[in-house]
Amino acid sequence: MSDDLEDKLKRAIAGEGVRNLPKRFYKQVSVGKAPPFLTVLLDGRPIRTPMKAQLAVPVRPLAEALAQEWDDQAEKIDPARMPLTRLCKTAIDRVSANPQPIIDEITEFAGSDLLCYRADTPEGLVGRQQAMWDPLLAFADEALGARFVTIAGVMHQAQPDTALAAISSYLGAQDAFALTAIHNITTLTGSCLIAVAVHHGRVSGVEAWSAAHVDEDWQIEQWGPDDEGAARRAGNKREFDAALKLLTLLKKD
Repeated sequence: MSDDLEDKLKRAIAGEGVRNLPKRFYKQVSVGKAPPFLTVLLDGRPIRTPMKAQLAVPVRPLAEALAQEWDDQAEKIDPARMPLTRLCKTAIDRVSANPQPIIDEITEFAGSDLLCYRADTPEGLVGRQQAMWDPLLAFADEALGARFVTIAGVMHQAQPDTALAAISSYLGAQDAFALTAIHNITTLTGSCLIAVAVHHGRVSGVEAWSAAHVDEDWQIEQWGPDDEGAARRAGNKREFDAALKLLTLLKKD
């Protein structure tokens, strides 16, 4: 692979140069071995991340899904159509060598988690929050030993150190790929507890997305949708689905 093509590939993986996308320069995409990982090969050569690491993942289903993203590229390489590649690149380059910062960031989200801030009116919204959020708080308590405190309103409520420590411990047991996906779901939903519940298998993706949008859906029902909000939500949903797919593939072998 020439230096020029490798540079274009690097920029494509990084999501740069979107207005001047590099042409597809490879014919065959395959999965190779780099024990204990699997790599994606373009004409027999491994793809490398912007930090020059191999795009190597721990399970074959994920490697095959990555290979499919690259094989699906047409005349040009469009990073917008390779969400799994972007997530795995982040996991390899930014998380794997030092996962603690992302663990701390997710745990910080838990300190002001969406599920802990409740409406006190109207009754319908109060009831909907309770129905969708209380089971997730119970899950955190029962499965993780993380008991969180709820409050009516938006004033900051400090959470018990034991709860945050339990979340941090759970995250510390995950690999870089799972952490990257959990982080994305956390930031997209505003809830670490929703993200952890998805990873743990407590809720489905559909249930998690609904739980994250209780308040927004209530407002839409009362006042109707707006185009800007709908566009933002659709973009977030695509990113959410990619992170969910990554978690799902990691559990297959």
